[in-house]
Parts: sequence; structure tokens; C-alpha cells
Amino acid sequence: MGYDIPAPMLAKSVPAVPEHGKVAGGFSYEPKWDGFRALVSWDGTDVEIGSRGAKPLTRYFPELVAAFAEILPEPCLIDGEVVVARGEPGAQRLDWEALSQRIHPAASRVTMLSEQTPAMFIAFDLLARGDRDLKDEPFSERRAQLVDLLGDVPHPVHVTRTTDDPDLARRWLAEFEGAGLDGVIAKPLAQAYAPNKRTMFKIKHARTADVVVLGYRIHKSGRGVGSLLVGLYDGEGRLHGVGGVSAFTDKRRLELIDELEPLVERDDAGDAVVGETDRSRFSASKDVSFVRLRPERVVEVRYDQLEGMRFRHTVQFERWRPDREARSCTFDQLESVGAYDLGDVLD
Repeated sequence: MGYDIPAPMLAKSVPAVPEHGKVAGGFSYEPKWDGFRALVSWDGTDVEIGSRGAKPLTRYFPELVAAFAEILPEPCLIDGEVVVARGEPGAQRLDWEALSQRIHPAASRVTMLSEQTPAMFIAFDLLARGDRDLKDEPFSERRAQLVDLLGDVPHPVHVTRTTDDPDLARRWLAEFEGAGLDGVIAKPLAQAYAPNKRTMFKIKHARTADVVVLGYRIHKSGRGVGSLLVGLYDGEGRLHGVGGVSAFTDKRRLELIDELEPLVERDDAGDAVVGETDRSRFSASKDVSFVRLRPERVVEVRYDQLEGMRFRHTVQFERWRPDREARSCTFDQLESVGAYDLGDVLD
């Protein structure tokens, strides 16, 4: 049989959970899982796990390949998310760092990690079932078929919960973050599957923080500031890098070079002091050098969530804060998210 794996349908950001009147037919609301987007093809013989990008995920998750082949009741093409959980039952949450480590070139390490940090798959759409192509069906029908197909399959495959109640979706937005989730998705119930189109809506957590600018990277063009490196002080007065701010216009990148010049740290010869950020498997061949700045200037940024001691994604520039002392920019200002058990999200 075989299925052609399409590009996934995408979502555009909106500031709040939309009400039903915004689209014909209303919405279905569901948690936004923070993992690897994956389209799973099972033709009865072979399993393929496609990704949002060009890199297939099949080889990185052998435990899921085996599970799909064993427990999927019939050939199908499923859209969902690959995630990894940590913690004991009753206190579980998603673990992005453990998930990201699963992408490794060595087969032996892939095998080891599949045993140490096994993944699970959260299904949220069904594109084909047997010989039936469902992509042109409304989401309400695709969801009904998904529940009928996978509603009784065991772990590590789960069907995401949904609701048609926007008030409950708002509660999920607040509560489920404690289990490591990323927000809420609103899907038009009457809409067909639209590969590579932003026809769904995502509502993510957004907050602001005042952070210290501790350096900058030169833009890949070689002209101007490509990104600002920012940090926060811990309770013992140590400054920790927590992420980066980018997406400046060409004009603004050049202006920042001049604005930040008085803060550039220099050695005895008068040359700018260059530092390096930590390398990871994603930056093994990347230039991680940056121009060090005296940690005196404060910027307010927008961020969605903290992962460990770093912002989960690139943060967005909001405004300079000349009224703030750098030493006052501590982790204490960040909103504390109440714990929520991942098991209660899966139920």
C-alpha cells in the first residue's frame, strides 16, 4: 500500500484562545505538546516516521517503530508528536532536553537512549486509514476516525484529549504548563487537512523578563549584530547565560554595533575580548564565539518558558530598560509554574 507523507499542517500564533464564532463550524481545542512533530506511516509492513523538516526520525526512535508495528490495528497515516517524559508517576513532566539528545549519529547511542529515555507518541490527527484518504475530510470526521482507530491502543501511543469548551481550554493553558506542555491548539472543526498551511491557531505562554546583555554575535553576513546574548544573576551573584535575542533589521544590526561599543570588554592591547558559548550536538560545526560586553545594560524581553536555567526558545526584544540595575536582574523575577502531572494530561 504505502503512504506518501505530506508536509504537516501548521498553526499561526494568536494572543488568546479563540471563541467558536471566529470560524464556521467552531473549534476543537487540545493541548500543545512540546516535542518533535511527526507523521507516522504504517502500511502493514514498514514503519516510517517523517518530520516537519527534511530529516526522517525513523532511525532515532527504534522503540516507537517496534511499538507501531505491534499495536497499530491497521495501516494508517497519523499526525502527532514524539515526546519524552521524566519523573515518577504522579509527578511526571515532558523533558525536552532528554528528547533532543535522542537525535544522535551513533547507532549504539540511539539504542542505549531508546532504553534509558523511551519516547511516546501523542496522536492528534488521522490522514489515512487503510485505503481511505482522510485529508479532505473535516477535522471532526478525522478526529472521530482517530479515536475509533487508536482509542484503545496501549502505551506508548496516546490519543490527545480535546474539548469544545473554550473555558476549559483556557484552564488547560494555565495548568498543563506545569507538566511541560507548550500551550493550546485550536483546530477548526470543519476544515480539511492543509499541508504546510497555517490554518490552525496556537496559543502559547508569553511573559516578559528584564535580562542583562553580556555579549553579541556578529551577523552571518559579517555586518552588524546578529544576536544579543543575555543573562540573569542567581542568588549568589553569579551571572548565567540564559539565551539570545535576534531578528533585528539590517539597519538595526548596524546601529547596535555603535550603541554597544562603549560596553565592549578589551584586553591590554585594546582588542575586543571574545568568548565562546557552550557547544552542543546542534552546534558542533557552528561558530559559537561572541564579543564580550560589560554586564551593565538591561533589556526587557518576551519569552514563553524556561527549561532548566535557559529560555526554551529565542526570546524577543521588547525595550531597553535604562532604569534597571543589571544586578537586579535575577531568576527570582521569573514566573514560577505550578507542577502538574503529565499522567493527568494523558488521561
